[in-house]
Amino acid sequence: MLWKTHGERQIYTNQWVNLCLVDVEQPDGRRWEHHVVRLRHLAVAAVVNEYREVLMMWRHRFITDSWAWELPMGLIEAGETPEQAAAREVEEETGWRPGPMKPLIYAEPANGITDSQHYVFRADGATHIGPPTEKNESDRIEWVPLERVRGMIDRREVVSSGSLVGLLYVLMDEVIRGPHEASAEPAPADVMRP
Repeated sequence: MLWKTHGERQIYTNQWVNLCLVDVEQPDGRRWEHHVVRLRHLAVAAVVNEYREVLMMWRHRFITDSWAWELPMGLIEAGETPEQAAAREVEEETGWRPGPMKPLIYAEPANGITDSQHYVFRADGATHIGPPTEKNESDRIEWVPLERVRGMIDRREVVSSGSLVGLLYVLMDEVIRGPHEASAEPAPADVMRP
């Protein structure tokens, strides 16, 4: 069931997004132009402290006109590794410097329309270094107890895919390995390749 590509053309581009039309051929021989959104890749950080709380931000997203809790995340800059981007975003958005970043999971949240790659990391512990330098990211920054996270997800208080993937993986680790072993074994390096 392999789809073949015969070419691609950009119809709009800027520093954030590229909208392309890709000439594709389906397995049944039908050929047509498929819209593809090419995005810069994203790094996400789940920072968990010794009290089994995760660092989260309450923020508004104007596109959906909704408020929700999110993990710190942001675009990976040129010359930056996903791990470096995740640590930088935590500092800029929350004012906390995370402990060492460990690969948690890799995801492609909407690979039927976009090539966006999400690299999710876990850090155990953080040091407060001051107020966030990104002033327009969130209304509140809080350490949220992990036992509250499932209810928050069920109530749609967490809706971003990067946050959901990271939080669900952290919760799964907590159940499978227990709270003290959850961060001991990072994801294999090939899972997190840029």
